[in-house]
Amino acid sequence: MRLSVLDQSVAVTGRSADASIRETLALAQHCETLGYQRFWVSEHHSHPTIVGSAPEVLMAAIAATTQRIRIGSAGVMLPHYSALKVAEQFRVLEALAPGRIDLGVGRAPGSDGRTAQLLNPQTRSAADHFPLQVRELQAWVSGTELPEGHPGRGVTAEPRGPTAPTLWMLGSSNYGAQLAAHYGLPYAFAWFITDGQGAEEAIALYRELYRPSVQHPQPQPALCLWALAADTEEDAWHHFSGRERWKMDRNRGVLGALQSPAEVALLPYSPSEKIQAEQIRRSALVGSGAQVAEKLRHLAAALEIEELVVITWAHDPAVRRRSYELLAAQFRTD
Repeated sequence: MRLSVLDQSVAVTGRSADASIRETLALAQHCETLGYQRFWVSEHHSHPTIVGSAPEVLMAAIAATTQRIRIGSAGVMLPHYSALKVAEQFRVLEALAPGRIDLGVGRAPGSDGRTAQLLNPQTRSAADHFPLQVRELQAWVSGTELPEGHPGRGVTAEPRGPTAPTLWMLGSSNYGAQLAAHYGLPYAFAWFITDGQGAEEAIALYRELYRPSVQHPQPQPALCLWALAADTEEDAWHHFSGRERWKMDRNRGVLGALQSPAEVALLPYSPSEKIQAEQIRRSALVGSGAQVAEKLRHLAAALEIEELVVITWAHDPAVRRRSYELLAAQFRTD
């Protein structure tokens, strides 16, 4: 079993949003010492909670301050951009950290409709061209030629070198699974977005339809999921309260910085909110290191997955670091 990390640079109360970016950088260094396989960062825009807006910039800083861990985007929201420009950015990253760069791409906007329109005025039609963009990106990143008649044939994404970024498809539906299978790409299912709904079907489709590629002769599925471990189960649920409150606020259309357990405690739940909280807890991967590891192993075994990408939110950076320490210790002998 391989363990990796997805960090979303979450804003928290009491600290400015720019501090969240620096904490992501520090966490990447910490997770490298713990032996994690890869460290991915996300892309969101005009989001009051998730403030990482430029994964390619953050990845460059992580590349400069780490030596071993793979670094990636989870992901670049490709319809906002030119495939050639994204390929150039990631070829530069590959030159900075040869053999360590993952280029995860997604079709979702990572923002609201108005923001997406500002990022790309052609956003409504851009998503329709996503499969073509992926094909172009695959060629430019790997240094292979585009088909005869394509306007980009003969154009190269520089700098070229002996290694190339690894392209990943990210998704939370059958669409991404089928596209990954068609192009012979690794596929990461966003379990944390759907609470697992649709995961079994998407991964089964991915395996069934997979067309081997030169870089990836076998399908390579992974799960991205949210988990929090602490030294005791009681501590874990205490620190989870901020995430729990955030999910309930989000369900009623309110987004903001992650609150601390102390702040949450000052906002007693209404009877309906108590029911919501119980539902959230039932599906949460929260507990001691051993408890969370057992849940993760069960999920991985059920879906025959060999890599889990773990997201952890906590108001206190030390709590996040400790969670990743506990999980690394549990999986170290796998």
